[in-house]
Amino acid sequence: MTDPQVAVMMLAMFILVILLGFPICFTLMGMGVLFGVYAFYDPSYMSSILDPGVVGRLSFLITSKTYEVMSSDVLTAIPLFLFMGYVVERANIVARLFYSIQVAARSMPGSMAVAALATCALFATATGIIGAVVTLMGLLAFPAMLKAKYDTSFAAGVICAGGCLGILIPPSIMLIVYAAASGVSIVQLYAGAIFPGFLLAGMYMIYVVTRAWLNPKLAPRLSDEDVEGVDKKQILWLMLTSFVPLALLILSVLGAILFGWASPSEAAAAGALGGLILAFAYRALTWERLRESVYLTVRTSAMVCWMFVGSWLFSSVFSVLGGDKLIQEFVIGLDLSPIFFLIIAQIIIFLLGWPLEWSEIIIIFVPIFLPLVHYFEIDPLFFGILVALNLQTSFLTPPMAMSAYYLKGVAPPHVELVHIFKGVMPYLALVLICMVLLYVFPGIALWLPNTVYSTGGG
Repeated sequence: MTDPQVAVMMLAMFILVILLGFPICFTLMGMGVLFGVYAFYDPSYMSSILDPGVVGRLSFLITSKTYEVMSSDVLTAIPLFLFMGYVVERANIVARLFYSIQVAARSMPGSMAVAALATCALFATATGIIGAVVTLMGLLAFPAMLKAKYDTSFAAGVICAGGCLGILIPPSIMLIVYAAASGVSIVQLYAGAIFPGFLLAGMYMIYVVTRAWLNPKLAPRLSDEDVEGVDKKQILWLMLTSFVPLALLILSVLGAILFGWASPSEAAAAGALGGLILAFAYRALTWERLRESVYLTVRTSAMVCWMFVGSWLFSSVFSVLGGDKLIQEFVIGLDLSPIFFLIIAQIIIFLLGWPLEWSEIIIIFVPIFLPLVHYFEIDPLFFGILVALNLQTSFLTPPMAMSAYYLKGVAPPHVELVHIFKGVMPYLALVLICMVLLYVFPGIALWLPNTVYSTGGG
């Protein structure tokens, strides 16, 4: 068996072990070490597979990759954005936001669903953690919609789909990871993701309003009792004290990044400080909540770091064995057109999204695709936006739709998984339609970065 064949076996074994339920980050590190011993063993001058030379070369790879990951300036922004999101989550800002948008949109069909999607989009922008957004909105908005006699599947689909928007809408943590893995400017990635992200959110809202207008039983309008005593001045005050402060915080952070006033890490630090100021202004900044936010930030950051170390080690050994070259030569030998390569690559990423987290897909598989992206003369920025859109589907596609399981964990007992799966299917179709629009009109993603930063289009 040749080294490239061993690399393919390594990849297949990894997916199999993950499907058996083993922890992903430690599986990555364990298989990286196991196959790394084989990769660095040379029988021509080493007496055994445990020769000090093998151990030394593998140890150097592990330590160098760990240092490379931990010292990345781009990744410094992750814990700061996480902290901003956790502070906002624990300051009851989201509850105020949902109620104010709900009341402001009360004359619109499906107003609670629209409010839930708008809140999800804004909160997902602030935190970037899908599990946190779906869980919180599942505790906050989902029971409110069920109480208002919304259809169970309809309401569940809104929460699951809206919670996934944080993958795409800046400041997305996934885009930070893609930037670190691909070498693409995170600033340009953020600029490229703005229009596709809000296009997808807008498509969700149009779908919700249309369904509620065609079938009012799915999403009954708010009764007079629900909004009794709330006049236009009060609605304006609610929006000024809930929507506007959070929107200004997020726009300030993104504006500082996009206009070059601050690096992503500096803007994230300012955003974290802004989150603390908001929490203090809402009189929600207690020692207990601050401690919880710090603890959750450290725990999530540690998990991300371990995932990075394991993924980089795995991908490095895979590359040493020649697995990436084997795959690249195979794809080049198919003599595909660029559009067909894009379609095949996105189908593969779609299928990988069932058993794997987005982080493993970005760190392990995207580096395999990137040389092919350059070979087919496709803009890696455009490819990254497509991947971010595609990864929405990994959280929405049954039977491995993680957003559905997040919601099921906090939903009332009578809500079954089949109800949630039924609700997310239309949004899965909308994601695919949005991807088609991006294929046909790449300017949706490329116009802003090309215009502002004068990058080359793909």
